[in-house]
Amino acid sequence: MRIVSVAVNAVIFLITLVIVAGFFRKDGKWDTERGKTAFRYFTCQSNALCAAAALLMFFAGLSGEVPHWIWTLKFIGTAAVTVTMMTVLLFLGRVYGYKPLLKGTDLFMHLLTPLLALVSFCTAEKRGMNIGTAALGLLPVVLYGLLYLYRILLAPEGKRWDDFYAFNRTGKWPVAVAAMLTGTLLICLGIMALQNL
Repeated sequence: MRIVSVAVNAVIFLITLVIVAGFFRKDGKWDTERGKTAFRYFTCQSNALCAAAALLMFFAGLSGEVPHWIWTLKFIGTAAVTVTMMTVLLFLGRVYGYKPLLKGTDLFMHLLTPLLALVSFCTAEKRGMNIGTAALGLLPVVLYGLLYLYRILLAPEGKRWDDFYAFNRTGKWPVAVAAMLTGTLLICLGIMALQNL
């Protein structure tokens, strides 16, 4: 299974690298502002995190020994992109429509790359997991959630983001926060269960 892990992690990294690099290009030129705007989205951040972990897993897999911290980082990245995928499938697709969220590069960022990460981690990279490690999968959502809430509610007017995730519709952001944390915890526990099969 090691060769499967190495191959899939290489694919995850290369796909994400090409897509993220494209975010910094406009009209054939480098555009850092466009890239910065792309990184406002959890989709971009979670996929970049997962790709970085996949790159480390790739090199560690080639050497024959994957340190526990790299494996844990791959779990955190996998949990993050699974949150991205499930948020699109269960919530954002209903708000904005599935077609625009599952075409072009978004097909990879919202569905295919998360599936690759999830399947590889839960099959080719199994080593068992405890509840403490599973809880670490909450970190990306907690950290991004704090940033997002600040940017849509508390930041000065000129520096606020649009509520592009529609989490503060009719002022119900506490419900959205509770739902995201609960959903993320369930995803982490689900991954733990698959790891421990």
